[in-house]
Amino acid sequence: MELSAEEWQAIRLSLEVAGRSVLVGLVPAVLVALLLSRSRFPGRFLLDALVHLPLVVPPVVVGWALLMLFGLRGPIGAPLHDWFGIRLVFTTEGAALATAVMSFPLIVRAVRLGLDQVDPGLEAAARTLGAGPLDRFLTVTLPLMAPGILAGAVTAFAAGLGEFGAVITFASNIPGETQTLPLAIYTATQSPGGEAVAARLAGLSLALAVALLLLAEWVARRMHLLLGRA
Repeated sequence: MELSAEEWQAIRLSLEVAGRSVLVGLVPAVLVALLLSRSRFPGRFLLDALVHLPLVVPPVVVGWALLMLFGLRGPIGAPLHDWFGIRLVFTTEGAALATAVMSFPLIVRAVRLGLDQVDPGLEAAARTLGAGPLDRFLTVTLPLMAPGILAGAVTAFAAGLGEFGAVITFASNIPGETQTLPLAIYTATQSPGGEAVAARLAGLSLALAVALLLLAEWVARRMHLLLGRA
């Protein structure tokens, strides 16, 4: 199966956008997961609902909200552009931001599941041995929750490869800039005689998604085995 330069470009851009989205969202997602799992504070349920909002609202709504916030006239986008020369709307970086927002809840959920597997008694034992909060986190909590972090990152990467609505709304469909694999498939379906191209790209998208989901499962199982032997 021979792909054109434009098709390879869409694949490369999809991998780049998905990778950037994970890099952007991973650390904040871990911190939010820790906050929601280990803390009790007023407004916790509201924060939990906001974090998971992208899972239940149409992606186009998320893209529209990002456009309102990070557009050149938005309350965040205008200062970024005027003061620092940073423009997110209709750029690769904007596509990565939209993808990161959509995949953020997936990482949070995976990390929280990993935290649920951490025995609080181990942290308590480390505390009695004189370990401070940071030492306990780095030597006990973080290694034990690592399977959830890795599984969440791989799952978010796989989901990022398929993000469509938020990306096209916030970053548009610009070849070589924001036209990821799903957008290239959409463009092919709207072009005369583009059925073969759409079918080829859809098959590649499906294969990538399945491979990454299997990788996420394998990573989680492998990490659990390694931790079980430790």
